Order: sequence, then structure tokens, then C-alpha cells
Amino acid sequence: MPSWVYQGVEEYTKRLPRDFSLEFVELPLGYRGKNSDKKTAMAAEAKSIREALQASDKIIALDVKGRSWSTEKLAQQAEQWRQDGHNLAILIGGPDGLDAELLQQAQLHWSLSELTLPHPMVRLILAEQLYRAWTILMNHPYHK
Repeated sequence: MPSWVYQGVEEYTKRLPRDFSLEFVELPLGYRGKNSDKKTAMAAEAKSIREALQASDKIIALDVKGRSWSTEKLAQQAEQWRQDGHNLAILIGGPDGLDAELLQQAQLHWSLSELTLPHPMVRLILAEQLYRAWTILMNHPYHK
């Protein structure tokens, strides 16, 4: 990832309190070569993701076909997640998206946009929107 992605994500994550923290876990992409099969690459990515998940995690798949929310609705959803008390695993797919089995395993499909966003931007948008949702919940003026 470019350094500006790390810097931007760090800026938003350091502003969040401990009970609303955000951590990105980077996993390697499946091999994509000249003669490779993308399903094989996606299956390898899915295996890595499954190994990184905890049994108690609530899985949310970022998916262009998922629900999209206003920021205010995201804040309401975030409060519900917080009250549920489970750690969330928000899955960001590789270049070909998420494996179908992972999508089935997810309790919720969330769409940040109908646009196809580059992976670095997804991280930054996700971090900023979660921070913004938290500020709404705390009546902080950032959202205004």
C-alpha cells in the first residue's frame, strides 16, 4: 500500500476509543500469473481469511451487491454492533472480490458504493466512515 493510505488510516484509527477500535489485518493475495486460475487465487485468499477469523467474530463482507447506508444509518448500525459485543471482521476482497463461500458465511453484506473502488481507497473510506459514525454517536462536531 502507498504510504498515504497507511497515514490516512492511522489518522482515523488513532482517534477512535479503545471500545470502538479498528485494526486492519493484511493477508497475502492468491497467486495470479499469466496462466493461473482466478478461482484458485480466490480460494487461497479465502483460506487465509478463514484462518485469521475468530469463531466469535461477526463477519461483514464488503460487497458491491450489499446494503448501502447513509452515514447516519451506519452510525445506528455501529451502535448495534457495539451493543452486540462481538468483534467484527469486515472483509475486503482481493482484485476479484470475495470467494462465494466467504460471502455465504458473512452475516451481513455491506456496499460502500456502487462504484468499483481501488483497494487502497476502500481502506481509507472505511476508516473515515467508521470514525464519522463514532463521532455521530458521541455528538462530536466532526460530522457537521
